[in-house]
Amino acid sequence: MKRFFYFVLIIAGFSSINSCKDMTNEEGDPLLDLNENTGLIGPRALSREITDFGTIAEYQYSGLLLTKVLTEKGSVKNVEWSGDKISKVTFNGFMDLDNDGTIDADSISYTQQYTYGNLGRLTLISENRSVYRRLAPVPPATVGPYALYEKTKAEYNLTYSSTTAKLALIVMKRGKDIIPFAYTDYTKANYTYLGDNVSKVTKEVGLLTNGTTFEPPVENYEFGFTNYDSQINGYTLLPFEYKVSVLIDTKINDERSLILSPNSPRRISMTDLTEPIPNPIVVSTNYKYDPQTYMIQGFGVNYFYKPM
Repeated sequence: MKRFFYFVLIIAGFSSINSCKDMTNEEGDPLLDLNENTGLIGPRALSREITDFGTIAEYQYSGLLLTKVLTEKGSVKNVEWSGDKISKVTFNGFMDLDNDGTIDADSISYTQQYTYGNLGRLTLISENRSVYRRLAPVPPATVGPYALYEKTKAEYNLTYSSTTAKLALIVMKRGKDIIPFAYTDYTKANYTYLGDNVSKVTKEVGLLTNGTTFEPPVENYEFGFTNYDSQINGYTLLPFEYKVSVLIDTKINDERSLILSPNSPRRISMTDLTEPIPNPIVVSTNYKYDPQTYMIQGFGVNYFYKPM
């Protein structure tokens, strides 16, 4: 139920947005002005995602390459490149790990190494993650220091369709970083497409026996993405590998799978398949676009662009 609450909150909870202020990027240049009907001419980059509650993400670039993403509560995700490929992603900040709709007080730090196969596609992500939790304050201090709470290791194996070359499966195995080390839990995300757009994602969560045997899932969800438009999804401007990093930030972040699609779904559903009678939760939106047909508002989020 907690996951369903969060799904409705994050997708539908920002629907009160009525306007957005004119803004500038980190260099002081004006972003796309929603109050004008001009848009941006020529190459562009996704710059910010903003709601009435604040900035969800601010994207920073070095030339044409995405190098840093600022998110809630001062969190920072750094992106490193080797040639034209992302080689490492690091994160320091805060996330909603328990999926209750509120950013956790625990501090998260992780490093992800990206490995590519013979065809130049991302095939493996190796992650080391640390969780820090505040200790009780020692008077006269009123706030306690952060201390290491847990360290984990994980690997994400990516599989692609042999016919379409699209992402088909992400399998995660994770375990506590202790000696002796063993993977103890897993997730499996299967991707289905209608044309070029993601139409369905099924997510299984379960335990591993002896680090290798996949036990039956204890959680099982289905996310549906339908009623796609024919306009341009602003997430097409972000690197594929970065979008994968978003999907694996937390155990279940699959409502964000729309970022893999070139178009934008007007309808998103989530179903808990472990319920005796699965009952999908459905939310929908009507997008707004600029004259160049890029989405500028949908599901309560305003999208800002900047020229490149």
